[in-house]
Amino acid sequence: MFDAAFTPRRRAVLVSMAGVPVLLTACAKTTEDGDGSGGSGSGDGGGGGTITVGTTDKVTALDPAAAYDNGSSTVWTQCYSYLLNTSIGSEDGRPEPDLAETAEFTSDTVFTVTLQEGLTFANGNDLTTEDVKHTFDRQLAIADPNGPSSLLGNLEKVEIVDDLTVEFHLKEPNDQTFPYVLTSPVGPIVDSEVFPADSTLADNEIVDAEAFSGPYKITSWKINELVTYEAFPEYKGLFGTPATSSVVMSYYADQNNMKLDIQQGNIDCVWRSLSATDIADLQEDDAVAVHDGPGGEIRYIVFNFHTNPYGEETADADPDKARAVRQAVADLLDREAISDSVYNGTYTPLYSYIPEGLPGSGSQFQDLYGDGSGGPDPDRARTRLEDAGVEIPVQLSLQYNPDHYGNSSGDEYAAVKNQLEADGLFEVDLKSTEWVQYSKDRVDDVYPAYQLGWFPDYSDADNYLSPFFATENFLANHFTNEEVDELIAKQRGTQDEAEREALFVQIQDLVAEEISTLPLLQGAQIAVSTAEIEGVTLDSSFKFRISPISK
Repeated sequence: MFDAAFTPRRRAVLVSMAGVPVLLTACAKTTEDGDGSGGSGSGDGGGGGTITVGTTDKVTALDPAAAYDNGSSTVWTQCYSYLLNTSIGSEDGRPEPDLAETAEFTSDTVFTVTLQEGLTFANGNDLTTEDVKHTFDRQLAIADPNGPSSLLGNLEKVEIVDDLTVEFHLKEPNDQTFPYVLTSPVGPIVDSEVFPADSTLADNEIVDAEAFSGPYKITSWKINELVTYEAFPEYKGLFGTPATSSVVMSYYADQNNMKLDIQQGNIDCVWRSLSATDIADLQEDDAVAVHDGPGGEIRYIVFNFHTNPYGEETADADPDKARAVRQAVADLLDREAISDSVYNGTYTPLYSYIPEGLPGSGSQFQDLYGDGSGGPDPDRARTRLEDAGVEIPVQLSLQYNPDHYGNSSGDEYAAVKNQLEADGLFEVDLKSTEWVQYSKDRVDDVYPAYQLGWFPDYSDADNYLSPFFATENFLANHFTNEEVDELIAKQRGTQDEAEREALFVQIQDLVAEEISTLPLLQGAQIAVSTAEIEGVTLDSSFKFRISPISK
């Protein structure tokens, strides 16, 4: 493990799922000994040397208002700071102060944050509550369709009390999720002197302005080719001084080349994405170590309610036929077969919107569709289509992405196509598009049905519901349901854990009838390093952090 001789000044925050009006309380303390949950090093900007991390996970944008994907968020995690964050190695994913000195509910609709004193950005600009307000105001003002602003659905306004104190005023009271939202991709604090209030900023302008406040700053940037990070010595957040002062992240177009480079020691660590067979092979290689962490990643199909067969904007629009088509797709899928044949069990079948291991996880898609036990049922699908008057075979356009979710996506969606066409009920036009274009097309109604994956923003079941099924959702797939909106708002403010879990189930039951999205698989986090690398930690934050890694 990394050297824990130095741990930053720690601020403690208690997140309680019961009791009002104050859900969080905060206090300050100084710890002399490292406990493995903070940073490392000696406070001089990190240890010597350089490590290289390989990935195939493409970046969309360096501006936190302009993207909402794992590749972009991984970069933000290293170079921006947050008001609250999750400590390295956390088992429960509970928020703790990062830039904050204290964070607490001061009423049932006001969450108050007090910043540490003396915070700065890497360019020397002071980091104050003006930057905090600017950060969240611009997320709401820009509301980029590919951005994370949907996570702020319960935020009414942000008010500055003074240079160090800021209040978040919420629409619904007793929001159990809001502290988690501050740790999410909508939470990176940006420099108000650099980032415009109502438009996104180009990557090169952000780098040139050194508008960073995280453990690292970016010193060179070639998007989806090579990024160089250098430790930011004035960072005062939760993670302390990085274990290694210089880190290079290298982006691969071909995962096979990345696997070869980690085996040969040309790179030190790999974070996303290797195939199941690659991982199995590397587990037998003494020169590398395979690290796994808590699950939470899911794979699913999105249906666009305007353009899917019989959708609202099609020439033969019919909501009953459109629903029958979506339900018939659910009847025909064999998740177990895809898990075994494509992923060797490294991804497992997912039968509800909330994955196994979180409160509210269920079996809606096992109970309602197919043979009732997880397998396909073509007779049930045919009857469903015929009863709705749907012309058979159904013509379905289905899109997937070949580079963002790994090379196995091609095999995964070839299997989906074969399953849908096996009994003559569907004719599937299967196509693929590279991620940079894909992320734009999907919100422009280009794809009637398409692949997405989800990497949770925080460890709470709400994160598998609100971003997807609230009317203003990041999918932009035109799904809206007033009852679902009301239940989502209600669960946020429900303090009793059993009552909240019952609401999670009720929401899923409703959406499972409509099938806004169709869950397929869930998987664990995987990273690979050479044998001499220490500090790779995959935990319930679901974030890959390079600051504790050393060689």
